[in-house]
Amino acid sequence: MSGKQNTPDIEILDPVDDSAARAALAGDDAAVINAENFDTSDGAIDVTDVIDVDAADDVEALDAPDANASLLATPEVLTPSPKAVAKKKASTSSSSSLEPVSALSAYMSQLANHAPISREEEHELAVRWVEDGDVEAARKMVLSNLRLVVKIAMEYRRAWSNTLDLIQEGNVGLVEAVQRYDPYQGVKLSSYAVYWIRAYILKYIVDNLRSVRLGTTRAGRKLFFRLNKEKRALELEGFEVTTKLLAERLDVQEEDVVAMEQQLARPDISLDAPRFDDSDRETFGDSMSGPGISAEAEVGHREIHTLFRKAIDEFSKSLNDRDLQILSERILADEPRTLAEMGVEFDVSRERVRQLEARIVNSLREYMKEELVDFELYTPNSES
Repeated sequence: MSGKQNTPDIEILDPVDDSAARAALAGDDAAVINAENFDTSDGAIDVTDVIDVDAADDVEALDAPDANASLLATPEVLTPSPKAVAKKKASTSSSSSLEPVSALSAYMSQLANHAPISREEEHELAVRWVEDGDVEAARKMVLSNLRLVVKIAMEYRRAWSNTLDLIQEGNVGLVEAVQRYDPYQGVKLSSYAVYWIRAYILKYIVDNLRSVRLGTTRAGRKLFFRLNKEKRALELEGFEVTTKLLAERLDVQEEDVVAMEQQLARPDISLDAPRFDDSDRETFGDSMSGPGISAEAEVGHREIHTLFRKAIDEFSKSLNDRDLQILSERILADEPRTLAEMGVEFDVSRERVRQLEARIVNSLREYMKEELVDFELYTPNSES
């Protein structure tokens, strides 16, 4: 293998400011990552602030074929074994601590079985993998760098609640890095693999953060990670933040900026959720247009309905109590009361109720003609 070492097209976060992280990124063979070393303070945050990369561009290499199946087939690379979980449970039960055993803690304990290897051994294993296709050599390189994956996954634990999900994605990125690693370039595997590990973790978060995918294009991914940060930078520099200026600074199209701002500003809404707080029947799914109704026609119908509702409310103010009850319980009701029921309540005949109803309808029609322009167009079957 020769040529330039291929890395995914992203820029990397600065390492967190602790010696363990610096040692891991520097490839220190003695570096041991402990989950307890990381701050786990909670708080409401903007996920795009947590994933604060400077240029998370399109990870073009992620579109390549899947990693070698023989490497991914190693269960211990991705999940703690049942034996490790049982061993951890036994040690916990024998101690005075009542802390429950989690899959993450069992996985961390299992990492002790895979110690880092020396630079010389790493080079030897890489040569065996590149020259001879030695899968066992590649597997050993993967297992010896699992601690690095945990360290990087911990950086994003506040952006994604299940750290094991991030570790698993990072492990896939590590396998990809081992496949592409060139031992003749003079670069340590850990220094090269960090790009692939982070790329897979970031892509997983972007793809799964919302029910509706964000950042599915190169420009979209860049905007997802950098838009809010660039806005703050422009404000600090004294500029008025505009979509045109943001597009120039981020080297994307202005319409891409507008689209991403709209996506980030709108939360995902279930189609089964009620449209109004006081409604327990109509949902957003009910309000969607059918196959024969255009969006423009749907908006027009809603506007007309609103105009009619306001006009009827004004008309109702001129009615006495009896006429108002007939209007609401007979003319406008979804399930109108019968003429007989209304007659008994008002102590009049059914025919009298029918006459009162007809008079109210005629008065309402005349009122609508005066108040609404082109009223006849809205009611083509009505009598003039």
